[in-house]
Amino acid sequence: MKSKNNNALQEFLSKRFRKLLSGDPDGVPPWLGVVAAGEEEGYFLPSDAPWVVHADFGTLVGGIRALLMQALHPGSLTGVKNHSRYESDPLGRLAGTIRWLTVTTFGSKTAVQNEANRVNRLHTRVVGEYTKGTGETVPYQAADKDLLLWVHIAFMESFLVSHQMYSWKQIPKGSAASGADNYVSQWSVSVAPLGLATCPMSEQELENEIDKFYDSGLLVSTPDTKKVIEFIKNPPLPGVAKLVYGLLFEAAVLSLRPEFRKLLGLKAKPAWFIRPVTRWSLRFMRLAIGPESPIEDGAIARLRRLGKLQNG
Repeated sequence: MKSKNNNALQEFLSKRFRKLLSGDPDGVPPWLGVVAAGEEEGYFLPSDAPWVVHADFGTLVGGIRALLMQALHPGSLTGVKNHSRYESDPLGRLAGTIRWLTVTTFGSKTAVQNEANRVNRLHTRVVGEYTKGTGETVPYQAADKDLLLWVHIAFMESFLVSHQMYSWKQIPKGSAASGADNYVSQWSVSVAPLGLATCPMSEQELENEIDKFYDSGLLVSTPDTKKVIEFIKNPPLPGVAKLVYGLLFEAAVLSLRPEFRKLLGLKAKPAWFIRPVTRWSLRFMRLAIGPESPIEDGAIARLRRLGKLQNG
């Protein structure tokens, strides 16, 4: 009886969790069928670094951190402010981002290209102008290479750092010098379909690229930045989710570079408290929800059907 009750509780919590992230009332991600379908492999296997990192709950911190990083760039900030529904439908916007990340990580190559085409169509409508930290006003399109690069490295560094700080699983290093290098190199394929042909291929190159953006004086904090940051800090979430989110937000703030926290006007809570509490909280969430992942299961079933993975 106890086992049945535990399973029922896990199923309930898992459904609530997936409902929150996907926006589907039944807790079934609308992109599950996209990931499970197809007659070809994708870019990654379960043993690859992006699969391991993106399947882990550290991404919950990484996603928040990536939004904070993107807010530092006046171009990406203006795009979010003027061309997204982050205030009226924040969970809907979140679901759109999760869809791209999930399909690109776990889907077939055709599914990845179709998802990239969807994002590229959205990008054609995101145009305008923004003011750099240097005071220069410039026109922009979402498909501009410098904007694509910033969004890419902001996401990539955020998921990598969050995994390093808060996750329990080691990142597979493959033939690379480290798991971090392997992740950066392997995940580089994700942005080629979006129009970015050149990007960092190692952890050091990633750090160097971020340094260039910072040293150029492009990054800036404005009243609009502060408004977006306040919204990221206090989104309209229900009940317990809001409490959990508060911890994840503090974990994201702690993981930022000190100079970026200063630009954003954020202060980190003590690392001796936030880091272990976040690590154990994420682990508890995984245990509470259960080990099953419909997305991973769908991708693995496709790979086994194609003979790319052994059963068992």
